[in-house]
Amino acid sequence: MKGMALTGRYLFRRKVTVQFPEEKTPLSPRFRGLHALRRYENGEERCIACKLCEAVCPAMAITIESDVRDDGSRRTTRYDIDLTKCIFCGFCEESCPVDSIVETHILEYHGEKRGDLYFTKDMLLAVGDRYESEIAANKQADAKYR
Repeated sequence: MKGMALTGRYLFRRKVTVQFPEEKTPLSPRFRGLHALRRYENGEERCIACKLCEAVCPAMAITIESDVRDDGSRRTTRYDIDLTKCIFCGFCEESCPVDSIVETHILEYHGEKRGDLYFTKDMLLAVGDRYESEIAANKQADAKYR
């Protein structure tokens, strides 16, 4: 009888089930999804190859190689993130002194093979270029908490 009473109470309440791909629940403003590399307004990459994100990553999912340019500054020649290792903790984003690496609000991505979830520098820059306006707005909204 207790089971029937419990079922009866929930029968007429608002449904909590969401039909996922068609309906979506709102994301937290601090949701951490797919990574992206950002550029400055003039098109130059923000990453200065300090390798702090690589050092702070607890899952060791980030691989960086750098080279010195003619003007003496360092830039990355390789920036890879293995999303099969990544735990989406956000330490890479917090440690970056120039806001180069960010975690976007993109949660729908997939790979049919293991290698599809291995993001290279060009792939990360493409994500950053495509979603820069959204990334900048999210950074601005989160600025008071930093």
